[in-house]
Amino acid sequence: MGAYRTLDFVINDILNAVKPQQQDWVIRCQIIDELRRVIESVESLRGATVEPFGSFVSNLFTRQGDLDISVQLPNGSYISAAGKKLKQALLGDLLKALRQTGRWRRLQFIAHARVPILKIESKNSSISCDLSIDNLHGYIKSKFLLWISEIDGRFRDMVLLVKEWAKCHDINNPKTGSFNSFALSLLVIFHFQTCAPAILPPLRDIYPCSAVDDLQGVRADAERRIAETCAANIARFKSSISKPNQSSLSELFISFLAKIEDPFEQPENTARAVSSRQLKRISEAFEITHHRLTSNSQNRSAVLAALVRPHEVQFLTRTPVTNGSYNGGRLNNTSWNQRALTSPSPVQNQHRRVKNNHQGPAPSFAHNSAVPKPHHHPSKDSTRQTPSQQHQNKPRQMWKPRPSREIVDE
Repeated sequence: MGAYRTLDFVINDILNAVKPQQQDWVIRCQIIDELRRVIESVESLRGATVEPFGSFVSNLFTRQGDLDISVQLPNGSYISAAGKKLKQALLGDLLKALRQTGRWRRLQFIAHARVPILKIESKNSSISCDLSIDNLHGYIKSKFLLWISEIDGRFRDMVLLVKEWAKCHDINNPKTGSFNSFALSLLVIFHFQTCAPAILPPLRDIYPCSAVDDLQGVRADAERRIAETCAANIARFKSSISKPNQSSLSELFISFLAKIEDPFEQPENTARAVSSRQLKRISEAFEITHHRLTSNSQNRSAVLAALVRPHEVQFLTRTPVTNGSYNGGRLNNTSWNQRALTSPSPVQNQHRRVKNNHQGPAPSFAHNSAVPKPHHHPSKDSTRQTPSQQHQNKPRQMWKPRPSREIVDE
């Protein structure tokens, strides 16, 4: 238990260091407003709206996290679906307008990606932004992750921790053939679904159809149907929990490393950017970290070096922010589920202002995603085991990503 206790406190320090503060929300809202003004000046984009998505909407971004923006084209009350050539042309127009303002740097137009993207960085805040056109599907996934985090608060903490750890080991960069942040979130979902007892339900129990396919017709109506279905199913899952999972974040993270060394049987969308040459590097990152965190000679410095990047280590070493009342992420008298319901996240308040009375899409998910499917449904009566006991007898699966077209930068 001593090793877990050390890891508990270090994880708490890391999360306090990477979680966004109020100013981080304000800066991103200012960027959104600035982009809205630029887009209003572009003739071909008149009437378009600026809608953030990604980790900002799902409340899974870190203080250094970038900002994903979808430029939604006007189409009355109906869902807009521009073709790829039109998206490329419109982003080209936007690129010219952004250059003229002189307030952005590192502008990069990735026109031939599966989803054309314009990458920019604010000179004032150094926040990077990815701009796309009519990316409602990305928005849907973001809202789904937000709802998932409201089922159990440990999900958000786990995703933030895994993202920081992946950056530390340089396996959170799809450009180099490793994971993107959404794929890492899906790995955490898979882990939480296959814990004993399970923390999250299978995604089909939240939305039994394809939410992407159901996004047709009047947008508000489609989103309302999806929202109502998801809300009812999530409430049903919460009410069915008779024996909550009591694992701490340290226990969950160590069992995550033991379980997800070869994560997918049949990877799909989100795994396409992972190259075969990166498999060894990814596997080594899981193995080395697991070894360090379960060794008997564990100390704070060694744990930090295994989990965070060097500049974060220096910050945490200088100014430890350990909360003396931290309980290692275990459930206490106020459960994670209760806290998720009674304590709205900053994104739920800030984002409502940013959207200017536009009702966002419902939390939902497309079922042809790369979420690994559980191989079994653990019994609620199963005896609780340590992470090593849970996973030492599980067969290894080899993950072989599909080949994909390289993104061409212009």
